[in-house]
Amino acid sequence: MKVSYWSSCAKRSCAQMSPSWLLTLASLASLSRAISFNPIPDANLDTSQLGRIGIAGDFSGISLYQYEGQTEQPFNSNGSQQLLTRLPNGVFLSLLEADASIQTMCVFQRQVILGGNFTSLGGVQSPGIASYNPDTSEVIPLAGLSGQVNSLLCDDSAGKVYVGGSFRAENSTNAITWLASNTWASLPFAGFNGPVTSITKAPSGHVIFGGSFTGLGNTSAPSTPDSQVINLSTATIEADQSTSAAGYSDPKNVVCKADAAGGAGNTWLLDDNTPGTWRASFSFGFEPTKLRLRNTHQDGRGTRTWRFTAQPLNGIMNFTYIDPVTNQNASCTSECPLSDDPAVEYQDFHFVNLVGMNAFRIDVSAWYGNGGGLDGVELFQDDIFSFAVNDFNEPSCANSSTPSNATTTGPWTVTQSGQSNSQYLSAQLSKPVASDAASVVFYPNIRESGEYIIKLYTPGCLQDGTCLRRGQVSLSGTLTASGTNRTMDTRILYQTNEFDKYDQLHIGSVDASSSSFRPSITMTPVPDQAQSIPGDDFIMVAQRVGFELINSTGGLNGLFEYDPSRATVDTSDFASSAFVKLGSSFSPYSAVTSLVATNDRTYVGGNFTSDDVRNIAAINNDGQTVALDGGLNGEVLSMYLSGSQLFVGGRFNNTRDGSSSGLTNAAIYDSGSNKWTPLGAGVNGAVTSIVPTTLNLSDSTTEDVITLTGDFTQLLAFGSNEAAETGGLAVWVKSRSNWLQNLDVPVPLLDGVLSTSVEVSGNETLYAGSISSQVLRAYGAATLLNAPGNFPIGIRPPASVSSNAASGVSKRSTLANSTEAIAGVVTGAFYESDGKNMTVLGGHFIAEASNGSAIYNLAFIDGADSNSVTGLGSEVSEDSVFLALAIQGDNVFAGGRINGTIQGSPVNGLLSYNLASKSFNAQPPALDGDNVVVTSVNVRPNTGDVFVGGSFDKAGSLPCPSVCLFGAGSNQWNRPGFELGGDVYSMMWSSDSVLLAGGNLTINDTTAFLASYDASSSRWSLFSGASDLPGPVNALTAASRDGSQVWVAGTQSDGTTYLMKYDGSSWMSAGVSLDRSTEISSLQMFTVTESHDSSSSLDSKQVLMMTGSIGIPGFGIASSAIFNGTTLRPYALTSNIDGATGSISRIFVQNQNFFTSLGGGMPVGFIVLISLAISLGLMLLIVVAGLALDRYRKRREGYIPAPTSMFDRGSGIQRIPPHELFGSLGRGGSGAPTV
Repeated sequence: MKVSYWSSCAKRSCAQMSPSWLLTLASLASLSRAISFNPIPDANLDTSQLGRIGIAGDFSGISLYQYEGQTEQPFNSNGSQQLLTRLPNGVFLSLLEADASIQTMCVFQRQVILGGNFTSLGGVQSPGIASYNPDTSEVIPLAGLSGQVNSLLCDDSAGKVYVGGSFRAENSTNAITWLASNTWASLPFAGFNGPVTSITKAPSGHVIFGGSFTGLGNTSAPSTPDSQVINLSTATIEADQSTSAAGYSDPKNVVCKADAAGGAGNTWLLDDNTPGTWRASFSFGFEPTKLRLRNTHQDGRGTRTWRFTAQPLNGIMNFTYIDPVTNQNASCTSECPLSDDPAVEYQDFHFVNLVGMNAFRIDVSAWYGNGGGLDGVELFQDDIFSFAVNDFNEPSCANSSTPSNATTTGPWTVTQSGQSNSQYLSAQLSKPVASDAASVVFYPNIRESGEYIIKLYTPGCLQDGTCLRRGQVSLSGTLTASGTNRTMDTRILYQTNEFDKYDQLHIGSVDASSSSFRPSITMTPVPDQAQSIPGDDFIMVAQRVGFELINSTGGLNGLFEYDPSRATVDTSDFASSAFVKLGSSFSPYSAVTSLVATNDRTYVGGNFTSDDVRNIAAINNDGQTVALDGGLNGEVLSMYLSGSQLFVGGRFNNTRDGSSSGLTNAAIYDSGSNKWTPLGAGVNGAVTSIVPTTLNLSDSTTEDVITLTGDFTQLLAFGSNEAAETGGLAVWVKSRSNWLQNLDVPVPLLDGVLSTSVEVSGNETLYAGSISSQVLRAYGAATLLNAPGNFPIGIRPPASVSSNAASGVSKRSTLANSTEAIAGVVTGAFYESDGKNMTVLGGHFIAEASNGSAIYNLAFIDGADSNSVTGLGSEVSEDSVFLALAIQGDNVFAGGRINGTIQGSPVNGLLSYNLASKSFNAQPPALDGDNVVVTSVNVRPNTGDVFVGGSFDKAGSLPCPSVCLFGAGSNQWNRPGFELGGDVYSMMWSSDSVLLAGGNLTINDTTAFLASYDASSSRWSLFSGASDLPGPVNALTAASRDGSQVWVAGTQSDGTTYLMKYDGSSWMSAGVSLDRSTEISSLQMFTVTESHDSSSSLDSKQVLMMTGSIGIPGFGIASSAIFNGTTLRPYALTSNIDGATGSISRIFVQNQNFFTSLGGGMPVGFIVLISLAISLGLMLLIVVAGLALDRYRKRREGYIPAPTSMFDRGSGIQRIPPHELFGSLGRGGSGAPTV
């Protein structure tokens, strides 16, 4: 099978994540037969000379980009889901997208059948159900069903799929079968009078249905049929061949008349002896059941025969009627008769077939007297609707004291129907949305009290282009005048369906409309749903609400047992079914939500009570009810069986008798011991689905785990495990009896929703849901060796971040505004001195110190002290944001948006801390200005001078805007030049004496985006050719070892990102396309171990790393990307919790040795040693050669060795007279001494 990648348009020691982490390849081996995963070539970065490497950013999980299809797209928060599989590195991969939830799947004859609340699957219109071919990725809709599918049971041996839900298909409601012949087949009982939520096959082979129904059968026509009047008064009425006689030519004369009288203004006539047409077109659709015609008798005229044609079908309709002469039933099609007897006030014609239409025509083919005509046209239906557009509701002439209508508040406008059933209302609401920003109250005309199914109809979003702007609406209702079930439970529904759909809101009693009571349904927006809706506004739509009267056999209460071997169903057999008997013992309005069958019993879960069981029970093969220790004290919503363990989720906290505490919304029932045990202490909200999967938490062992999805935000504390925050998805590791994120091992990030799964064959498993997953769960910071790993620190997001924050990087309108959106770790540094091994992390976060206290925004990890974690005290504000770090000796200078008081001295923008003593230094005088922010701190090479850049005006009392120099030895500020002003975003030393500063700057009041500071002359100047840069520089890095070449990234005037290189003489564009959303926070050159094609901008052994939020055309967003001079590819992907996007701020290293040898391969240390050895050897050779030459010269000139013995010395002195030794001193010759 080819994979179609559908995108939504992605205290521990320093453990490293091995590439084999997470899922074992064994669990995916068989899947490779159908799905091929294309690996991405390694980036081949040469990190051998960099020492320790850290990654800083705003993320909760991180992965290297290893396989095609990997993405950092967050999970969908608009209710849509995907069909998913797993990559070999364990990351979830989307195979195709649905526009709403996928609630159930099963495999039928090598096809995967999917059911849910969707209207589109993989871009194919598929209301509620479709099949998916794993070999071809083809989606085939199972046409003919309208509504929602909740449960599927695939029976290959029988050649059919049992389908249950809230829908209509063929002549069935809520249950039907799909056959291998690709056709629908109704069950013998035509469905149920309420929704089906679960289907299973019992050990007996019987099919068990569970749901919220009280009987077999379909919805029913009301006891007074044809009671709803279709509004003709607002239709477009036209006619052909009308008479020219005054008062008789207008075809509207016969619509919505106050009485049956004829005459001018009340009658429509045709020309004499001429056939003609009366026609009506509507802005809404309907299915009429009865046509009422009043014939005219004006001047002896009248219509003799006619026919009715429905549009847009263009079909001539069949009718039944009572012949007024014979009083017998009759039928007609193309020539229907109309009586000319004045005593016959009107004739009713009943449609034989229910056909949807939005226009019709009546063609008069024969007449009485001199021509045809009519006195009245009326149309009726059984359907009970209340439209948001009042023109479509019953007219004022409907002869009803309570005609259907709707009331609205808010900025509603009428939207054209497009492909929908009718026009509808749309409201454009500004964000944040308030619950009272708009409302629609629907009032139906209920003619008789009874049990009704209430449905909300929602138009698709593709036709009006609002899919990205739609969200959730809240539905509430008042249904009866009194009683315990007077109101409907509030429902929250998504309106992001691509095509028209309906949702079942409620099933229950509804009182008839009267002068004192009107049933009503109210729609309002769900407040504060900004995260799931991009842009500045929210679109809410309202079309219609429908009420369907229920007709049933009765005798059921949420359970039904069907024997497939029997062709008919006899209600008298209900008493012999153990399942029906169990259901009959439940209290009224009970519901079964989940069924699970084993070899010897069938488990039943839901919301029910009886004398013996509560919310969960089982029926064994003998038909006996097993009480499961009395059941649970709250509703069961989901079950999954693993061996003898039944995992149960719902809304409960104990067993029925209160004997098992800690079962908060999640529990395990063991059939062997007949006991309930907790999953930890449970979760703090309802569990709605339970889905199994596997993880590999070691190098070789696959672990079975259970995922729980629901409306919870916390894993409750138990044992030594503290409460842990979660976003509605929890993973229980069976072998360790603990939640995944409590384990002291590297674990993955999984966030979102898993609704169901299906085993395709062997170990091949597909999942449904919307998941954001990465190989490693790590908040804000990660180590990097062969793969990302964890720093030994627990970090979590800050308590509050500006609502404008989408990620930790942002376009810089102003520095002060950009820091408000920052969360996570922004920067880091490594410190090693005198046996010290310390990591410093700065940003906007909360961490836990080794002593259990909270650390805010700046943390120190001491590797020499068992990875102890410390931080700053209360001297610094918890709202501070650290953006830059620099190590100078034993000191760290930390800059950002920082405020506080240290040792009695105020700090603003910058502080100094001694890492050796773990204490504050005497602080530099505070920076001053409007909204002081320090973005860059750089120590000048080979000096102790600290250069600080950002947005400020003064340093202490010294005027020193933009960049200021702090002398650590003198503890004083100095102004480095007088030319610079503006905001500095990034700085770097290109040499020992040249500092580059990028940002939104001025030099001598002239705009500049990149400036150069010469420390030797203490002057600022515009960097060479920088006037050609299209906007402020946000990030820069050296492009060559000597710093003469520079890469910069910045923001153009239109808000887009540019990337350029200075090659030593001129600027050039990188020539790479970046999506408009791109935000680059840092740049860094890397040497690679494998060559790539050379380009004008990069050597074949170099690449440029970008971090931030990089929009790559054809891929999407990557938190880090690599540019090789010609192509841009993702490097690292991140995700954040709660559906937010992730980003990487920067990569920081222990050693700044990014420009290793381009020839390949020998470490710099060895090169230095070899060079030293060669130098020493050469020096030795020179010395030896010099000695040899000197010896040769002396021999040539007659020197002889001096005597070395006392004997020689004595004899020599005797032979040379003393006067000869001094006689030559006055001579200038150079010859040898004369003896």
